[in-house]
Amino acid sequence: MRKKIIAMVLVLIAVMGLTACAADDTLPDLNATPISDGNGGTGTTSDIADGEVITERPTVDGKKQSYLTGEWKDEDIVNRRPMAVMIPNNKAAMPQYGISKASIIFEAPMEWLSCTRLMAVFEDYDELDHIGPLRSARHYFVYEAMTLDAIYCNWGLTVPLAGPIINSDRVDNVSASVLGIDNPSDEAFARDEQRKAAGYATEYTGIMTIDGYETAVERQGYEKNYRSTFQPTFRFAQDGTVSKYSEFDSVTKISPGGYSSDKSGGGYGHGLPYFIYDSTDHLFHRYQFGEPQIDECNNEELAYRNVIFMVTKGSYYDDTSGYLDFTMYGGDAAYIFTEGKVIPGYWIRSNDDSEPFKFYDSNREEVVLNQGKTWICLVWDEYQDYITYE
Repeated sequence: MRKKIIAMVLVLIAVMGLTACAADDTLPDLNATPISDGNGGTGTTSDIADGEVITERPTVDGKKQSYLTGEWKDEDIVNRRPMAVMIPNNKAAMPQYGISKASIIFEAPMEWLSCTRLMAVFEDYDELDHIGPLRSARHYFVYEAMTLDAIYCNWGLTVPLAGPIINSDRVDNVSASVLGIDNPSDEAFARDEQRKAAGYATEYTGIMTIDGYETAVERQGYEKNYRSTFQPTFRFAQDGTVSKYSEFDSVTKISPGGYSSDKSGGGYGHGLPYFIYDSTDHLFHRYQFGEPQIDECNNEELAYRNVIFMVTKGSYYDDTSGYLDFTMYGGDAAYIFTEGKVIPGYWIRSNDDSEPFKFYDSNREEVVLNQGKTWICLVWDEYQDYITYE
């Protein structure tokens, strides 16, 4: 059944011209009335009634609905630009600290498909003193951060690929002082002495302090609130949950790379991650390395209202480094999981830095997410047959 759905989505994408970005990186012509939601949507008019989807975000009693989760939060938190923090996901780096506070997690494969790395996007981080461990940048994560108007935070980088982007005026970044960074912000970074004493490898002891981050943002002169070019990525249900997808197939267990360690899983074979849907709390609970993934700061199990498997073209940068290059413009297949349902569809994005990713179902209607946190897994198209949902 799953392979039939994949085939159907790929045919739809081919017909609509949604193969990975060609030379001109233009968006497909959907030949339909654009969604008028104030969020930059492009697709057919949705059958969701007025008032069921967030369109305006008025301030009520000092609170406003988040652009990242749709939830009501303090206005100051909702208006400020998020920070996008690079976090290792190797077994040797576990557990991570502060990750449960992130509104969005973006996961993608690393060199030679050896493991994955995470970019945690935080808007609500005031209760944290630090986040860690921190690791180095890859350019495809930077492109994702740019769509969210986030300030990008990293300790290290792939110099030939990420360097030209991070060092340009296209990206506001808080970066540790390493080879390849032209404008570092060392006041934001430190080593975790407890991790050092516990015997962690040095690359898994770096942290970013919240006070240091705010000092760096001030010194660098970055705008602290969303800029005028910002457009939200997601479309959220107004009252928390949308009933639109009740007829779609139900799922209980989903994985971006399958469950067998003898397969590469397109980079997901190291941790063998998967999500289990719990109908009592309406959340997809995250597992990897055979156990729940937890946050060290509160021992909280990671769980998400929405999960997206985002397929894209990939290639190797060269024959020696193993660096990966993924297409982050154009469009390709996507599988959106929300409220225990799977919605096969696709994503599109133009070649404008500030243009958001947009997600549509197979009827060319922009997908509406339930309010809450979202985890996005980037899947190399050559390995999309490993995508599994039960």
